[in-house]
Amino acid sequence: MRHRLLALTQGDPAGVGPEISLMAWLLRRQQRLPAFAYLGNALALQALAERLGLAVPVRSITWEEATAVFDEALPVVEIDGASPVEPGRPNPANAAGVIGAIERGVAAVESGLAAALVTNPIAKSVLYAAGFSHPGHTEFLAELAGRGGKTVPQPVMMIWSEGLAVVPVTIHVPLTAVPSLLTTELIVETGKIVAADLARRFGITRPRLALSGLNPHAGEGGALGSEDDAVVAPAVTELRALGIDASGPYPADTMFHERARASYDVALAMYHDQALIPIKTIAFDEGVNVTLGLHFIRTSPDHGTAFDIAGKGVARPDSLCAALRLAARMAEAEMETQA
Repeated sequence: MRHRLLALTQGDPAGVGPEISLMAWLLRRQQRLPAFAYLGNALALQALAERLGLAVPVRSITWEEATAVFDEALPVVEIDGASPVEPGRPNPANAAGVIGAIERGVAAVESGLAAALVTNPIAKSVLYAAGFSHPGHTEFLAELAGRGGKTVPQPVMMIWSEGLAVVPVTIHVPLTAVPSLLTTELIVETGKIVAADLARRFGITRPRLALSGLNPHAGEGGALGSEDDAVVAPAVTELRALGIDASGPYPADTMFHERARASYDVALAMYHDQALIPIKTIAFDEGVNVTLGLHFIRTSPDHGTAFDIAGKGVARPDSLCAALRLAARMAEAEMETQA
């Protein structure tokens, strides 16, 4: 039986992750948050709470104790590799602890000690300086998910909010590279993963996928580019043939107003900004980054480490609170679909 406890990684300890974790615990009743255990260093977290004047008791515990103490204190599962931390001053010496927290969190979910993984923001540049070889958080999680010979589909990034969910088919690549990377096969594979996870972990029996075009006006019949007719439209046809409720390609400039959003469950956009500009306009503080396609649930606040404001007590925990609630909701939906 999987526990309802969530595993929350520290992220970069010099960023805002630790302080928004403290704030989330203070808001646990008001925000109706699920119980979570913080993977990091209890002494560093307690020192930060005192520095910020946050009345958060921090308790170092084992996984088995976490749920029982959550109402009274923020439970911390200790991670090795902690070095001195100064908010706003990232230190490559902490890279081992950052990576260790992610590894321990994945292991906890895989073993059933936690229902889902919620990750605080990391700074890839800091990890690179310490020899981290992955392009980012998602790719590292995919590697961890594939250990032991497990088959892992291509992980898919979805940014979710109550009013809009978006998936960029191509993600962190230069705009000039998008047309060559965008293939019918990539769009179809992305759509299959999205549809499967929305059914399994969001309780949407027949998810509705709306696909944007790549070019202005979805290519306007080829006058503004051939990719929409040659690449995107065939992907829609293939997804429909697989029984997936897919439609498009639609002009991206008319996909995100209120009436249009009511007609689909998720928008698949062809490149990063096409997807993220609308959702960050609609739900800047409440967006959640969700990794689809893994055999475990992972959510994250949809923002970075914010070193410039770390330790000042002005960071907002809204996105982390939303990520915690969504992770619990996804875990509950998955248990119901498996029952």
